[in-house]
Amino acid sequence: MAKSGRGKQQLTDQQTAIIHSKGDLRINAVAGSGKTTTIIEYAASRPSNARILYLAFNKSVKLEATRKFAEYGLTNTKVETAHSLAYKHIVFKHNYKVKAQGYKNSEICQLLSIRGNGEKHAEFVIANHISKFVAYFCNSDKAKVQDLNYLDTIVDPNARSFVRSFYKLIEDGTRLLLAKTDRNEIEITHDFYLKKFQLSNPALPYDYILFDEAQDASAAMLDVFMKQKATKVIVGDTHQQIYAWRHAVNSLDKANYHTLQLSTSFRFTQDIANLATAVLTWKDHLFDCKPVAITGKGTGKNELVKATIARTNLGLLLKAIDFITDNPKVKHIYFEGNISSYTYADDGASLYDVLSLYNGNRDRIRDELVGSMNDIDELEEYVEKTEDHQLATMIEIVREYGNEVHGIIKSLKELHTGDENRSKAEMIFSTVHRSICAA
Repeated sequence: MAKSGRGKQQLTDQQTAIIHSKGDLRINAVAGSGKTTTIIEYAASRPSNARILYLAFNKSVKLEATRKFAEYGLTNTKVETAHSLAYKHIVFKHNYKVKAQGYKNSEICQLLSIRGNGEKHAEFVIANHISKFVAYFCNSDKAKVQDLNYLDTIVDPNARSFVRSFYKLIEDGTRLLLAKTDRNEIEITHDFYLKKFQLSNPALPYDYILFDEAQDASAAMLDVFMKQKATKVIVGDTHQQIYAWRHAVNSLDKANYHTLQLSTSFRFTQDIANLATAVLTWKDHLFDCKPVAITGKGTGKNELVKATIARTNLGLLLKAIDFITDNPKVKHIYFEGNISSYTYADDGASLYDVLSLYNGNRDRIRDELVGSMNDIDELEEYVEKTEDHQLATMIEIVREYGNEVHGIIKSLKELHTGDENRSKAEMIFSTVHRSICAA
């Protein structure tokens, strides 16, 4: 056996059962339940010559896990993210160049020579749907684009109507963009090399594979994991899935393995555990999710903290604007991360670009897509056909506050306290993803 670095710290009965388990295993772990410690102890209890792979969810988790496994002296355990694993197998081997931020709609229009066929700004709408279809395919476990129906991802009636009208053009454009990437004619995206890794049917040289935060895994990565001959341990929390919008699947529901629970949290008290259990009971009524009763063994804090959490940067910005508008006497607020990043959409469009379009100041617009619109009404039509929620939020902010936006953003920056004064904040603002990293 590998040597445990845990010392005299007491294990719960649930942790002990996991550590001594055999065969493929599914672990449903609540927040703060000692999941990482349990995984490390599980690895430490395997033979010292066993080859173990720990799959972390992102780079920051990978770095922390690497440190912890090293502290335990587990030199037989390799720590990777799904993307770092795929990068080594695909990007190095084929000498691809990676485009870190993905392709903007304007770039897709140029690469594929997309024309709008007479409909206003149709080329940008088509490019937007091609970009989303590529992401849908790359995160799926399907072998061909034709195996998916992109309409399944569209909710808005206007967007569905547009996609139906241009479906063949969108599907053909998706296949062409993927083919250009595969032939190394254009830079590869992170989604693509993970997909290519999955389609290569890799046989990973490990005896045990520990897949953490599996509730947010893509179907592509789950497919790789499930096909391995190693003993597989899949770990996550069915109630903490936050990447469904990125086509993640709740992998715990799809892995038909023996199931054990980690339902005792050391992060909060029993009062909070009771509240969490009650909330999940309501979720059970709505979605038949069968929640597990949570036990809270944390000591808790007397410190009162108020926080506003949103899924997107721009959604959070709107909440922050509403907060300081409704509370003019507030003195301190705090943003997790760089406050300036909250005024930008993922594709680089700025709130100020939309404001300039609203004011007719076309010479101040930097984003090509926004700059192609005659006015904000046209931009709104584009949003309706693409379900671009981030641009929709920008339009909402600009329509409600107009030129006051400059002063409001200035006020937010002035009220934002530094990390050293975070405790003074009367409200903390964070996206879901940043709040998890901060925790």
